Amino acid sequence: MGWMFLRDLRSGVNKHPTGTGRIWLAVVFIFRLLVYMVAAEHVWKDEQKEFECNIRQPGCENVCFDYFFPISQVRLWALQLIMVSMPSLLVALHVAYREGGEKRHRKKLHVSLGTTDGGLWYTYLFSLIVQISFEIGFLVLFYKLYDGFSVPYFMKCDLKPCPNTVDCFTSKPTEKTIFILFMVITSCLCTGLNFIEVSFLVLKCLMRCSLQKYSKRLKSSVVRAPPLRLVEHGEVGGPPTTPESPFSLHH
Repeated sequence: MGWMFLRDLRSGVNKHPTGTGRIWLAVVFIFRLLVYMVAAEHVWKDEQKEFECNIRQPGCENVCFDYFFPISQVRLWALQLIMVSMPSLLVALHVAYREGGEKRHRKKLHVSLGTTDGGLWYTYLFSLIVQISFEIGFLVLFYKLYDGFSVPYFMKCDLKPCPNTVDCFTSKPTEKTIFILFMVITSCLCTGLNFIEVSFLVLKCLMRCSLQKYSKRLKSSVVRAPPLRLVEHGEVGGPPTTPESPFSLHH
C-alpha cells in the first residue's frame, strides 16, 4: 500500500503548527507509519492461514476466525492512520487557498496562523479536535472488538458448523501483542500531543484577547481624562498664591 500521499498531505500543514505539532508529525511518521510499513504488515501477513483449530470440520476455522477477528488488527491500524491524517486535508486546502490568494494579489495577506481574519486558526483547531476524536474512537473500537489490547494464545469456539467446542490457536500471539501495545502507546502519545497543542492555541488566543481588551480600555481611559491647564493668578477656583509661593507666576 502506498503511503507517500500522507506525507504530501501534511507538507502544507507543517508550515503552521507549533513545536508540539511538529513533534506529533514526527511521531506519526517515524513510530507509527514506518513501523507499520516495515514490520507490522509482515507480522500479520498470513494470520488467517496460520489460525488453526483442533478439528478438521470444513468451515469451522473460517467461522471461528471471523468471530474472534471481525476486522484484521493491522488493517484497523492502517485505517486509524488514514482517518487521523484526513483532517489535515482541510488545513492543507485552507493553506493552498490562502497561498493562491496571495499569488493573485501579489502580496502577503496573512502574516501567521491566527492573524488577520483568524480563519486558518479555527480550521487548524477544528482539525486537531477531529484528530483527537478519531484517536480515542479507534482505541475504544479496538478494545471493544478484541476485548482488550492483547492477542490470546488460544480461544474456545462452539459456533456452527463446529460439532462441539473446539480450541483454536493464533499465530505469534506474543509478537502481535507487543506491536498492538506499541500502537496503543503511540496513539496515546499523539492524543496527548494534540491536547497540548489545542491547550496552547486556546491559551495563546485568550491571552491575546485579554491584552487587546486591556489596551482598548487603557486608550479609552486616556481619551476620557480631562486635560490639565494652568490657572492664572486671581482666577476663580485657582489656588491662592503669594509672592513667596512656588506656584506664583509673578516674581
